[in-house]
Amino acid sequence: MPNIVIVEDELIAAEYLKEILQKNDFHILDIIDNGQEAIKKMPLLKPDIVLMDIMLKDNISGSEVAVKLKASSPETAIIFLTAYADNEMIEYAANSNCHGYLIKPYKEKEILTAIKLVLAKNNHNDPIKTQISIGRSKDIYFDTELKRLIKDGREIELNKKMILLFDLLCKTPNRTVSNETICLALWSEVINPITLRTFMHRIKNKIGDNLIHNVNRLGYMIKTFEN
Repeated sequence: MPNIVIVEDELIAAEYLKEILQKNDFHILDIIDNGQEAIKKMPLLKPDIVLMDIMLKDNISGSEVAVKLKASSPETAIIFLTAYADNEMIEYAANSNCHGYLIKPYKEKEILTAIKLVLAKNNHNDPIKTQISIGRSKDIYFDTELKRLIKDGREIELNKKMILLFDLLCKTPNRTVSNETICLALWSEVINPITLRTFMHRIKNKIGDNLIHNVNRLGYMIKTFEN
């Protein structure tokens, strides 16, 4: 059975989750009620699955904890916990590429189903590489699962179009992606070449590294780091 950590700042909800999981022979390593402690303890606990509340009581969100956890333990599966079922929250969970989400108040069947789906996926799928090291250093990478650019252990904040660009280029690293393909992916139309170059220049200024290469005005590529 997998080792599970519960990150939930509502004690009653956390204890209910623990009771249900232990009754079904799952092993609970710990219950953590804030993001700071989660970041500190998670590398030591090394859980297989984390049940992560999206909204925590300190100034660190479940999403931020997930980014740091994925950086140190990419094999750990994360299931988000939320009290909201609106489209915005569902999109949030989907964009974070978590392994699932549970809506409060929890139901035993839904809890067990979410965990069993994670276990089934881990048992039948080969491990996939989610962290693409780019540029000249292995300390800069794009996490294709969480859609986050990490440099020296810290996330570089990107807007929506920048995230789309990195995600697109990292799908085919070391290969040129045409200007037309990039424009259609980011703007849904072929835009003025000057606008595209200005956009790329903004990324270079923001990141401080030449991570995205212009290929003879044909398009752009990301080169992966090789040891």
